[in-house]
Amino acid sequence: MGKFNSGSWQSRLRLLLLSFLGLAIALMINFPFWAVAQTPVSNNAISPAEPPTNQIQLRPTNNNELRGIWLTNVDSNVLFSTQRLQQAITRLKRLKFNTLYPTVWNGGHTLYPSKVADKYFGVAIDPSPELKNRDILAETLEFGHDQKFAVIPWFEYGLMTEDGSELMRRHPDWITKRRDGSRVFVHGENNQHRLVWLNPAKPEVQKFLTDLIVEVVSKYDVDGIQLDDHFGMPAELGYDDYTIALYKKDHFGKLPPDDFNDPQWISWRARHVTKLMQKLSKAVRAIKPNCLISLSPNPRNFSYVKYLQDWYTWVYLGYVDELVVQVYRDNIEDYQRELSNPEWQEIRQKIPVAVGILTGLRVQNVDMRQIKGQVKIARELAFDGFSFFFYESLGNRDSSFESLLFNPANRPDSRNIASVGN
Repeated sequence: MGKFNSGSWQSRLRLLLLSFLGLAIALMINFPFWAVAQTPVSNNAISPAEPPTNQIQLRPTNNNELRGIWLTNVDSNVLFSTQRLQQAITRLKRLKFNTLYPTVWNGGHTLYPSKVADKYFGVAIDPSPELKNRDILAETLEFGHDQKFAVIPWFEYGLMTEDGSELMRRHPDWITKRRDGSRVFVHGENNQHRLVWLNPAKPEVQKFLTDLIVEVVSKYDVDGIQLDDHFGMPAELGYDDYTIALYKKDHFGKLPPDDFNDPQWISWRARHVTKLMQKLSKAVRAIKPNCLISLSPNPRNFSYVKYLQDWYTWVYLGYVDELVVQVYRDNIEDYQRELSNPEWQEIRQKIPVAVGILTGLRVQNVDMRQIKGQVKIARELAFDGFSFFFYESLGNRDSSFESLLFNPANRPDSRNIASVGN
């Protein structure tokens, strides 16, 4: 062994750290924006309210289990023909799933013929050749209900739209900004997704989204509607003229903080997202009181700090009937640590809580052993089930999923939560 050289050791360490950093950046670039693995947020992170510290007793599942699957038109062709969709639903029934979450709002377009979309920006349905002459929501409801599935349309884009979309062109004043005036977020391995965010504080945006969701609830025999982590906005945003004027009105002419992570500034903007959620919930329940309002957010602190989404408060205000929390972790210890957080069992005294599990992406294969391990932990911790992202990633693994979902199961009913100890 040669003499230890501290300078050489430090250089090697720096090279090693730079290599890891380069790998991490490459993975982030190649990880689609709709399934970004969340960076765990410290327990000391900004939070709107703290859960009780006493230990919560597990609520029994009574052998009910949410078994969901997301159906999307991104990196998947399941929605691109009526025959393919029908075959997929038949297959999912054989595999003993019970819930379908088909996307209906993606890329700045509806995937069903929408009078609301036509009214607001002149495009009634996604113009893709495989979609423009069909109504995939009506088809999914027909085939899904025939097979006894719950069908819950998923408003995947939430407050997002594509940069340059017809919605943005017609309503440029609806788009919110960063402090430097920029608006676009670039995602995808080839930077192919250029996204902007609608301003949740604007009455016109609130009316558009409410009208869009009410249209689906009124027109179709849906079992519910689902929003996800895109129903919020990145914390960097909120520096558009409208929001600044609104903030100054509430704060005696004072400008918003330059630091977008300022706790008071986060709280003020998050309240406007909550007000929008309140309007949507009220409007949906006025049309169809038993319509399930499902939410698929990131874990609580990440949602609040990064996307101004205070879903914890929404649950306690009665705006949400079901949570499917995205816990997209490759590391099983991180996954288990997140699910062991006592607040999940606290929330489960109010509504069913299931786990969103990543089963694969076009640029990332997920081993079946990891999927089975994550389902096993969710079951051991008495969660109300799980939903897999996404259909195409099931691949040719039917026998593995059959062994995982060996018996049929009913969905947990948010209106009939079992009492602890029964």
